[in-house]
Amino acid sequence: MLKVGIAGYGVVGKRRRTCIDAIPAFKTVAVADRSFGEDGHLPDGTAYYRDFRSLLAQEKLDVLFVCLTNDVAAEATRAGLVKGCHVFCEKPPGRTLAEVGSVWNVAKERPELKLKYGFNHRYHDSVRDALRIVQSGELGQVIDLKGVYGKSSVVTFDQTDWRTKRDVAGGGILLDQGIHMVDLMRLFGGEYEKIHSVVSNAYWNFEVEDNAYALMTSNQGVTAMLHSSATQWRHRFRLDIGLTKGAIILSGILSGSKSYGEEEITVAYRNAKDKGIPKEQTVRYNEDNSWSDEIAEFHDAITNGSPILHGSVEDAYRTLELVFRIYGADPRWAEFTGLKNGDQK
Repeated sequence: MLKVGIAGYGVVGKRRRTCIDAIPAFKTVAVADRSFGEDGHLPDGTAYYRDFRSLLAQEKLDVLFVCLTNDVAAEATRAGLVKGCHVFCEKPPGRTLAEVGSVWNVAKERPELKLKYGFNHRYHDSVRDALRIVQSGELGQVIDLKGVYGKSSVVTFDQTDWRTKRDVAGGGILLDQGIHMVDLMRLFGGEYEKIHSVVSNAYWNFEVEDNAYALMTSNQGVTAMLHSSATQWRHRFRLDIGLTKGAIILSGILSGSKSYGEEEITVAYRNAKDKGIPKEQTVRYNEDNSWSDEIAEFHDAITNGSPILHGSVEDAYRTLELVFRIYGADPRWAEFTGLKNGDQK
């Protein structure tokens, strides 16, 4: 039995607990959240604390789940490793590369501990099927990627939201949500060498971005176009993957809010006999097992010593690095945020 603590017991922390408690070898013994009053116990006997530091100091844990705001996520992850815990941390891994780099250094000193980051989209069935097709080579080589991931203006985005505060969030829509699309573009296209971008906060006028546009070329010759937006008229997720022998289109993604539409994959097969009109096959997914599958892989890595397949600390660092390279590729945004002075390196 592995004793589990959850640092950050809001919407995400509670949803993670549902998946954690479904695994017999995991037992949630304590949680922490700033919304609690004095330390105490939940009705089911689970201990609770106001601060993750008290959680780590008072409880003997085997596993720590970090579901905190960006300003303390890296600190809590690092502290968990130092205490000898296997750690699962939500995205983004931190506000800066320096923060995540410090976690990586501790992880190198504790190779017996598993560290995993919650890049949940890799576990959606549409993404896994797309990756299987790409890796099989049946549609040839990837040529280009076009991705749009955005939230509508109906989402709370005002001065009371910590996501609008640069010192807490570290960044806006690109770091908070678009990082998932950036991660998928690395998954399908490799590492990117050339980047052009436009980053803007012109609509909401906060100190974090509400739109980011990027045009990138990878070391594998893949060109990628990205739009991460907080000004969509409705929630949207779409990733087009162009290949030499066809195309894959991921449209919609199942989520707790169910606001991104039906999750579908369309596969187009180019054939000379079709006179330029490819055959298409569309599959719709009706169930989202991504959260439970992600936790199950983490459990397997802990108990069987298997490697972290997705969301390793190196993966998290490289994805965050690409996010900041997109920020820095826009001279105006680099100057506005201080990136020109190397503050985020």
